[in-house]
Amino acid sequence: MIRVMLVDDQALLRVGFRMVLSAQPDIEVVAEAVDGAAAVEAARSVEVDVVLMDVRMPGMDGVEATRLICAAAERPRVLILTTFDLDEYVFAALKAGASGFLLKDVPPSDLISAIHSVHSGDAVVAPSTTRRLLERFTVHLPSPGMAEPVALGGLTAREREVLVLVARGLSNGEIADRLELAEATVKTHLGRVLAKLGLRDRAQVVVYAYESGLVVPHSAD
Repeated sequence: MIRVMLVDDQALLRVGFRMVLSAQPDIEVVAEAVDGAAAVEAARSVEVDVVLMDVRMPGMDGVEATRLICAAAERPRVLILTTFDLDEYVFAALKAGASGFLLKDVPPSDLISAIHSVHSGDAVVAPSTTRRLLERFTVHLPSPGMAEPVALGGLTAREREVLVLVARGLSNGEIADRLELAEATVKTHLGRVLAKLGLRDRAQVVVYAYESGLVVPHSAD
């Protein structure tokens, strides 16, 4: 059973999401919160696997709540809920530890699929969309040419290639074609990248690559 917490200051939206999720045999809504502070408190007292987190709320917003929840030892996965797919809060939320984002008007089938994907350890935001988001908000990123994190030295040349291609928006299949590898091999390399850099999922890989200067917005492949 996947345990979900709904965080939104609009009661009607919470009711709608609860109705959709309660109809699923393997999903249970175990908590609700009207703002970030209540979400952080609930995450400490209730076992939650996936948090659907609004960003614009009175008091503590979803970005700060995401940071606090993801910093906990037993952290659930956080999906950001946004009205626009280039919401200025989304980049900050991804940096804070969110595993991706969903539009609030997402079709029910996509919402359910996203929850399952995040619960299994994947990111739900398409890499190309993440790249577009980061390019829009490059003001939040350090200038190109900054020193790369020491941890990057632990990657092999192939793992570094995979990291860059993930950040440039390629799927595992596309990376496999580009590097002439089996898709399973790409997944293995990506898994090692995650482990070596202490990252959780694809969304975090993209943020890391941009922040380290490995990928520069609008740069050619």
